[in-house]
Amino acid sequence: MQISVIIPSFNRERTLIRALNSVLNQSSKADEVIVVDDGSSDNTSDIVRQKFPSVKLIQQTNRGVSHARNTGIKNAQFEWLALLDSDDEWLPEKLANIRQQQLNNPEEILFHSDEIWIRNGTRVNQMNKHAKYGGMIFEQCLPLCVISPSAVVIHRSIFEQIGLFNEDLPACEDYDFWLRLCHRFPVFYIDKPLIK
Repeated sequence: MQISVIIPSFNRERTLIRALNSVLNQSSKADEVIVVDDGSSDNTSDIVRQKFPSVKLIQQTNRGVSHARNTGIKNAQFEWLALLDSDDEWLPEKLANIRQQQLNNPEEILFHSDEIWIRNGTRVNQMNKHAKYGGMIFEQCLPLCVISPSAVVIHRSIFEQIGLFNEDLPACEDYDFWLRLCHRFPVFYIDKPLIK
């Protein structure tokens, strides 16, 4: 299972360092890491070039998170794509857990996990309404978004069947994508937090 990691970023130089360190410190290494700098006016690109020379940097004018994610997807080398928002981080065993589950469940094409929510430096309770699920979860997805982009590793074939993230949506582009996906495909849920 070869994995390309895609991190869209816009003016998040402080949190991007943490996100990248969480990817590069995985116990099971990513095969490719891509940062798409979506027209940042801070030092995002300089930081990636100077501190993370192994990371593939793509710079573009500001066109929004969906366009940045889609740019990363189109430029990724490998069949499995791991998404990470630049203000999130992975726990050290995320990719190892995903790879093991994919080995045990080779028919699955999307894996996602639970997550730890941190607000103002404090862990918060997600409450039951934000519970995560596996299988055919379209109905559970209708009331609210139950999949986090940063929790996902997805096979490229899904994008070929349902399209990319909608670049016309100013918000909730991930929710739109999960609804399209979950209407047609089951998802595999790993019942432990692998991101925060």
